[in-house]
Amino acid sequence: MFSHLKSWLMLFEEYTYFNYQFPEPQYLGAKHTHLVWLNKFIPKNIKKAIDAFGGSQSVAYLLKQCGFEVITNDFLEFNNQIGKALIENRDTKLDKTDIDFLFSNNSNLNEYNLITDTYTDLFFEIQEAVFADNLRANIEQLNDPFKKSLALTIINRAMTRKVTMGHFGHTQALVYANDPIRVKRNRSLIRPLKDIFLELLPNYNAAVFDNKKDNESYSLNILDLLPQLSNTDLIYFDPPYCDSHADYQSFYHLLETYTVYWKDKQFVNGIKRYEPQRYSGFDKKKTVVKSFEQLFEKSADIPNWLISYNNRSFPSIEQLAKMVAKYKNVSVETKTYQNGRGGKGSVAGSKEVLLVCKPKKQFSFNIKEKPQLSIDERF
Repeated sequence: MFSHLKSWLMLFEEYTYFNYQFPEPQYLGAKHTHLVWLNKFIPKNIKKAIDAFGGSQSVAYLLKQCGFEVITNDFLEFNNQIGKALIENRDTKLDKTDIDFLFSNNSNLNEYNLITDTYTDLFFEIQEAVFADNLRANIEQLNDPFKKSLALTIINRAMTRKVTMGHFGHTQALVYANDPIRVKRNRSLIRPLKDIFLELLPNYNAAVFDNKKDNESYSLNILDLLPQLSNTDLIYFDPPYCDSHADYQSFYHLLETYTVYWKDKQFVNGIKRYEPQRYSGFDKKKTVVKSFEQLFEKSADIPNWLISYNNRSFPSIEQLAKMVAKYKNVSVETKTYQNGRGGKGSVAGSKEVLLVCKPKKQFSFNIKEKPQLSIDERF
């Protein structure tokens, strides 16, 4: 009787994590709208899960809500900061004292003028660029690493709210901000970053919770991280959709620039993207197949895989499933986009694909020895 009660209480405790809500992202390819569908294919009898390409971190957050020990990773640092703030972080939040400090005038703006010098009159007017630099200087002085991560996560989200389409792969930000029709549809185009930050703050604070596990967030190439991990039951892959909207470094270059605060980069072309870019291996046709082969080989000992994909990506679903079949039994689940979500890989009518990969069945045979016949029985 008591064992049944204990099991019921543990189950109830795990489901209480679903009372927390992931702040809605504005991120190309984010799986936020697919979480209910994805959750149907997540094994529930596991302990440790990896989100290999964390991105917006919405799936890692779902895994945390399921009560698993979660390792999340993304090779871009601004995504890692979301992971630090909402996956690794147990209970640290930003309070009024922190906010007052973050909004105070910093005297070190000679060292923190990157946004002002690079993006004024491109993405921001001068007063907003100065505010962003001042805030970044103050974030650096916060003593708690999780408070730093939360502040970076919130201001990065605020900056995407200021830009039409929610990314920085175009040069129309201020043009749209001066278009009354567009402003009527999205007033954030003309709202101060400070106001947007304060509006977002309660949702991010409320999303912080402790699932009683030692969760971790990394910013590495997943091929380098996998050999360092062990005892994993599930790995979730949501790689860039090569030949679709795979160029996240161009779409979100400003957020990466702001987070890392580059001192050793050039800023090129009309959008002032940093150069050289970080190496991915999954966003170019000439490298993606080899990268997948290495990825699957390094994940071979992990029993369960889930792979998010798209039917307009390279390699094809059939090619990808063939590579997976070397290691796992694979079934293909699909969900059709009813509305475009940004990027040519998720236009209305295209399909979100999930490869559900499980261990190959092991067959064993119990071969009994034939009884030895006596001399009399043989003749």
